[in-house]
This record gives sequence, C-alpha cells and structure tokens, in this order.
Amino acid sequence: MKLQILKTSKNFFSEKRKHSALLERLHAKHNASRPWQETSKVVRQAMDKRGGINAADHQLLLHCLETLQRALKVSSLPSMTDRLESIARQNMLGSHLSPSCTECYITSDMFYVEVQLDSGGQLVDVKVAHQGENPTSCPELIQHLREKNFEEFSKHLKGLVDLYRLPGDNKLKTKMYIALQSLELDLTKMMHMFRVATAANAVDTILHGTVGLLTARSGGHLVTLQCYVSPYDIFEVEASSQLNLNENIVPRTLGVSVSVTIEGTSAVYKLPIAPLITGTHAVDNKGTPSFSSVTNANCVDLPASFFLKMNRPMPFSLSFIQRMGNATSIPVFETSPSLSPLYQLIVQSQLQLLDESSSVPATLNNMHFYSILPDQHHCYFLNGDAPVQDGHSLQGAMVSKIPFRHPAQVPFLLDIIRHQAAYNTLIGSCVKRTSAKEDSAGLLQFEVCPLTDSSFSVSFQHPVNESLVCVVMEVIDSRQVSCKLYKGPSDALICTDEFITKVVQRCMSIPVTMRAIRRKAETIQADTPALSLIAQTVETMVKNNPPPSGSPYNMIAGEGTNPMGLAGLTGGNTPTGGGPNFAVYLTHSLMSRLSRSNLPEQYHLVWSASPALTALDLI
Repeated sequence: MKLQILKTSKNFFSEKRKHSALLERLHAKHNASRPWQETSKVVRQAMDKRGGINAADHQLLLHCLETLQRALKVSSLPSMTDRLESIARQNMLGSHLSPSCTECYITSDMFYVEVQLDSGGQLVDVKVAHQGENPTSCPELIQHLREKNFEEFSKHLKGLVDLYRLPGDNKLKTKMYIALQSLELDLTKMMHMFRVATAANAVDTILHGTVGLLTARSGGHLVTLQCYVSPYDIFEVEASSQLNLNENIVPRTLGVSVSVTIEGTSAVYKLPIAPLITGTHAVDNKGTPSFSSVTNANCVDLPASFFLKMNRPMPFSLSFIQRMGNATSIPVFETSPSLSPLYQLIVQSQLQLLDESSSVPATLNNMHFYSILPDQHHCYFLNGDAPVQDGHSLQGAMVSKIPFRHPAQVPFLLDIIRHQAAYNTLIGSCVKRTSAKEDSAGLLQFEVCPLTDSSFSVSFQHPVNESLVCVVMEVIDSRQVSCKLYKGPSDALICTDEFITKVVQRCMSIPVTMRAIRRKAETIQADTPALSLIAQTVETMVKNNPPPSGSPYNMIAGEGTNPMGLAGLTGGNTPTGGGPNFAVYLTHSLMSRLSRSNLPEQYHLVWSASPALTALDLI
C-alpha cells in the first residue's frame, strides 16, 4: 500500500515539474521581444502548413490581416513596403521589391506604379508607366503617400485597374488606350481654344465652355469635364459670398461633372487613334475648332466606344435621352431602360444628395415638401403624375454614362446635360428634409406641375385676391429661363414677368423666387393705397384747414390764408419760408387723422422716426 502511494506521489510531482517547465518556456517566449516581420513569417508558415482552407475562411483571414495592417503605424521602411504590398494584394495586383528594398513596384500586364523610398521609409517619388510609355511622376499619388493617405492611394490603383477592364488581349487593350489618349488631347485643345477666344474665368468655362472645365487625367483619376454649377454650388454660406474659384482649386466633385473613358461594347465603332483637331486657331469667336475627316489612317474599328460617365447618376427625361442617342448614333442604353415618372427620380436623387450617408432608399410616398424661409413658410406639392402628353406623365430614367465616338459630339452632349441639370436644379430646390404642420398659420401652399420636358407651372393663391394664379417657367437652356405670370383680368398686379425671370436666373430656386414674388406683390399693393390716401388727405387738409395766423408753420410771414397745393410739399415753387415748415404742420395733422393700420408696416417705423420726411418720401 505504501509503495503504491509512493509511486503515485512520484508521478504527480513528475507531471508537476513538466508543467512548470512548459510554463517557464511559454513565459520565456512571451517575454522575448520578437520583431513584427518574424511574427508575420511564422504566421505565413503556419498558414502554408495548414491543410485545405475554403474560400470564405481565406477571405476572412485576409480581411483580418488587412485590418491589422491598417491599424499599424507606418514609420519605417519595412512597415511602408508591407503596407504597399498589402494594398497591391487588395487590388489584385502584383508587387515586388528591389534588392535594396527602397523601390516597390506595383504591377499589372498593362501598367506599373513605381514607389521610390529612402532608407528611413520616407517617400522620394511615385511614377506611373502605361504600356509603351516612359514612367512619369504623379503629383497626386506623391501627395497621398506623403500624407499616409493609403485609402486614396488604393482608389487610384483601382482606377488604373478599371481603366484596362476592356475586352480582348493586351494588343487590343493598347489600341483602346491609344484612342483614349487621342481623345484626351483633342478635348484639352478644345478647352484651351475656348479660353483663348473668350478669356473666360473658371465658372464661365464650366457653364459655357465647349467642353466645360477640363481636369487632366492623373494616376487613377480620369479626365474630368465639369459642365454645370448652380448658384448654391459656388456660394459659401458661412462667408455669405461666392467661392473664389480658379483652375487650381476647383474640386472635381463640384456641381455636375463627367469623366471621360473608354469601355467595351457589343457593337464595333470606328474610333480615332490620332488627334482630329487641325490647326491651333478656332473657326469662330466661341473657340470652335475644325476637325479632320475620319479615315482609315486616323481611326480604327474597335469593340468599344468613348463614354461620358456622370459623377453621380442623374435623372433625364425620355426625350433628352433620345436626343443624345440621335446625336451620336449610339443608343444611351443598350437595352430599353426602366422608365419612371421624372419628378420621382428628381426627388429621389435630391434626397440622396441631402443625405448621402443614408443607405435607406428615399421614400416617394409623399411628394409634399416644406421650405422654411426667413419670413415665409412654404409647402410644395410636386404633381409629377400629371398628364403631359397623350394622357401620360413625364417619364425619365437615371443615366450614369453616355456613349459617343467623336470629340465633336462632346459639346452637344454637354449642352443637353446642362439643360437637364438646370431643370433638375429648379425642381430639386423644392425638395427639403424640413417639416411643418400643414395647418400652420401663414403656411403658403404651392403646386409644381410639369408641362413639357423643359417647362412647368407653379400655382398658388393670389396674395391679395382669393383667386388662383400661376407662373410658367420654361428652361430654354442652362443659361436661359423664361417666366410668365398668368392671373385673372380683375386680379391685382403682382409683379412683371421680367422681374420673375431675373430672380430665377439669379438664384435657380423656386422657393426663393416665390418668396420674392410675394414680397414684391406686398410692396406694390402697399405702395398704391398709401400714396393715394395721403395725397387725397393732404389736398383736403390744405383746402379746408389752413394753418392759423401767426402759427410757426405759416407759409408766408403774416399771410396765413394762402394755402399751397401738393407742389409745395414735393419741393415745387414755394414762397420763401414755406414748404418744409408747412409739411411738418400737415404731418402732425395727418398723424391725428390717419389710422396707423391704414399704412403698411414698413412705413410705420419710418413714420415714427421722422414724420415730416416720411410724408415727403411717400408722396
């Protein structure tokens, strides 16, 4: 029995010693400082030794490793090269280091990016080389890597990959890239010729230029043509002034812009592989260039076409879509698009702009929107279902890209884009996230109803009468909006068509325009009765109530029986010592006879401050 106990105790202490030794080894390994590269190597070795791994586990593991990479601070040469290699893998690109580890090459079949570093991991240069080209420095990529903005650097790599997402082998892809290069040269020349011919600034170039304001391709960013900005796009709210824009600081995302690219198509089109603009001078004062004829020498047949890609999908009316297809002889959609009421598309697009961070689609069940202005509250009902033609509502579709095949087609396409953008801007100005009670006191009601693909009406109650009036706005093009007011023959005057047109073209906002119309109507209706009432009262008082003899207000010393007419009050020929004193006398008398409620509010304040001058100013 004792022997058994001794054996058990011996085994127990032996196992305990083994556990202690194992714990000591673990503690030793834990306390030893091991560099990240060695740990990474061990992990990779373990991954290689592991048996079969399914795709889901592999992607999860890669995601975890990339998350760890992003969390690590990049402060040395090894950490910098590790991060660059990780970004290359994320974009399905190859990567390798030079023997000195100071050059990192991110490669594909069609291009490569060379990142040059010093021994401390600091950036020296970033060069991009497309197939058949010498590597050239890219300022944008240099800036992103110096600022450790690896996310933007990765977006550039993705853009480069997408540029070559084309059908065919590398030889065919090279031809398509050469065609895109030729187009870019022509578009750049077109903008330059417009600027020389018109001396336009940045904003005028965006709004009126033949190709808008062009920003050259850089890294993975395509050539961008900015073609439309609304007054609020270039207005700085905090400073209450217009943004100071020049070519060097205009953001690519400002307003409506398109990127120029080439993509594969099911049909074959003849595309230029050499610049088509002839000469360096425009044929007119608008900078319009002349183009050489399309021949087999300067163009080739390719299963691709050029595209203007919208910076965000934009609603277009069906007729505008057809006009673009007719201009290029290429349908905008390869298959018939799904059509929807245009106003619903505009509302959805505007709501997404107001809340771009929201992943929830905009609800279209309610087409009522409220606009809270400084002194007015408006409610707008967008009646997009109203029949426009043949009993159908105005239809449209979201357009994300527009195909074309010749640089001469770009100006016409941009004009259509601008035209639609101006129409969308006006309708979209009614769409707000604000809310109000429909039975709120003083809430003004408006109905916006489409008439054609470029015109609509805004109906509302007459500010003075109880009748219905409406303003018809026609967007002639992106630079001209024609407005006409329709009212009953017996309705009081509100304002002129010219006034409404001027306001609309200045602000491109329906709520601001409706506010201006209302204020103008109040001013007109207030001025007319006030002037008439005062003039009649003054004339009666002058005849029936002359100033008493010896009064300090008499017109001529010693002669209180010679009253004056209105001419004396308005600065006419008055006897010596007359006009101003008599005006003061009349004003004090008027104040005792006229109720303040008979005068509009804007006159009350001035009246109290300076009664004599007020009488003179009103008359």
